[in-house]
Amino acid sequence: MQKSLQFLDYVVFLVYFVIVAGYGLYIYKKKKRQTTDSKDFFLAEGSLTWWAIGASLIASNISAEQFIGMAGSGFNIGLAISTYEWMAAATLIIVAVFFLPIYLKNKIYTMPQFLLTRYNKTVSTIMAVFWLLLYVVVNLTSILYLGALAVNTISGINFYVCMSLIALFAIFITLGGMKVIGYTDVIQVFFLILGGLVTTYLALSLVSEHFGQTGVLKGFSLMTEHASDHFHMILKKDNPHYLDLPGLTVLVGGMWIVNLNYWGCNQYITQRALGADLKTARSGLLFAGFLKLLMPVIVVLPGIAAYVLHSQGMFQQEMIKAGELNPDNAYPVLMNLLPAGMKGLAFAALTAAVVASLAGKANSISTIFSLDIYKEIFDRNADEKKIVNVGRVVVIVAMILAIIISPFLGIDKKGGFQFIQEYTGFVSPGIFAMFILGFFWKRTTANAALFAMIGGFAMSLILKFLPLWMDLSSLYDMGLAVANSKGVYEIPFLDRMGIVFGVCVVGMIIISLLGPAPGKVTAAGTSGSHALEVDSSMFKPSLAFTVIALIICGILTALYTIFW
Repeated sequence: MQKSLQFLDYVVFLVYFVIVAGYGLYIYKKKKRQTTDSKDFFLAEGSLTWWAIGASLIASNISAEQFIGMAGSGFNIGLAISTYEWMAAATLIIVAVFFLPIYLKNKIYTMPQFLLTRYNKTVSTIMAVFWLLLYVVVNLTSILYLGALAVNTISGINFYVCMSLIALFAIFITLGGMKVIGYTDVIQVFFLILGGLVTTYLALSLVSEHFGQTGVLKGFSLMTEHASDHFHMILKKDNPHYLDLPGLTVLVGGMWIVNLNYWGCNQYITQRALGADLKTARSGLLFAGFLKLLMPVIVVLPGIAAYVLHSQGMFQQEMIKAGELNPDNAYPVLMNLLPAGMKGLAFAALTAAVVASLAGKANSISTIFSLDIYKEIFDRNADEKKIVNVGRVVVIVAMILAIIISPFLGIDKKGGFQFIQEYTGFVSPGIFAMFILGFFWKRTTANAALFAMIGGFAMSLILKFLPLWMDLSSLYDMGLAVANSKGVYEIPFLDRMGIVFGVCVVGMIIISLLGPAPGKVTAAGTSGSHALEVDSSMFKPSLAFTVIALIICGILTALYTIFW
């Protein structure tokens, strides 16, 4: 197997680099006069089209953890891991209809600003710090680490050199502001999808050829025949990967908390739509929903194909790392089989995904620190130019921190995609409870939000480590606990999220009812919480939006019915 790029691959990759960098420079120079305005720099206010918003959402979302991590999960678990992508399509519709109107009506530009507007400065500041730590320590590091791992596996270039070059390219794009990120993401998504489909085509063709057949459709048919256990969306309790995807929870339980928190309460994602008008923002999210339906074809099927070929005796050495089978090697191994030129295209697709996701994440880190911490706490009189400059410094510092700490987090031990999902899940239930009650229940108070934030995180930790203190095997028959690889019974992390979310909501309701009403004057001043401006007419979508949303829901229903 050729673990290097050929001359033609470098040519293709150079073309990609020149197009993205050149277009980014063009956008930056065209809008240079506005880049000292903080809202324009961080939000590209009013200038992103629906297709730029949709493409940027996908480019920021799909990164190494999807290409490498989800392909690895496809190898390990099968099509069931696609539920993160397909349920996201339905989630984007909900966010577009119910969440976006509230943000835009109340002129919300950052998630901490929402908490400040709805609750108080204490809640806002604590969560701003929470998000910064989460984005840098979990998200930025995993994207950078897995991306560098993939590039190293494919090209043979030193791992740390790969990490530094990827970070440098991402910094270059990020320093141009959200407008540069948004429009270069359109090109990134083009390369991402085209290059990803090339790898999928190769993977399915390899399966066909191995069994003496031809054609990608035949390859898919052979995969369903020889790995039928990898084509079920709903896993049973006896499945060894039930802890990762616990049965119906992916349809009616914790998966909704994961998705609604990620797509609706996440600066990294919603930032793309916050500078647009409602119609444009909704259209962008709908476009992203359609692209999410396609993602499993690009990131999951190659992993299943690698599993089938590995079970037939191929890739025995290539799938080994540190003496153990490493599913995260599946995608790079397949890419190494591509012919010259095509490998360069797939390499560009992977790099585009990593760079775009890093740029989006770094921009969000910069936005939260600059607008919600620096301006609110350290320098309330800072002018627009100074805030933008602070934001640019934060981008560089965050990327350097990610480079330094990422090798020490064990990201490749658990599987990149599961690493991100589980550790983000420690804070997701409390955050989502804060947001959802803050949106739709005027009585919710700041003290209740603090309970959800701190109590939710604490309870997530308790449930995570509960198996160390007591035997949970009695919960097996109730479907609440299953044995892990060591034979210890634990609660699946998606179910833990559902439990914590339920406790947070109940706790918030009780605390809110026992305390003073939002905005009510007390001996200590006001209660510190304020209801948002909400009008039921805000939630009415256009006829065109409704029709397209129903099409997406119909496709999802068909997919889950076929692969149940």
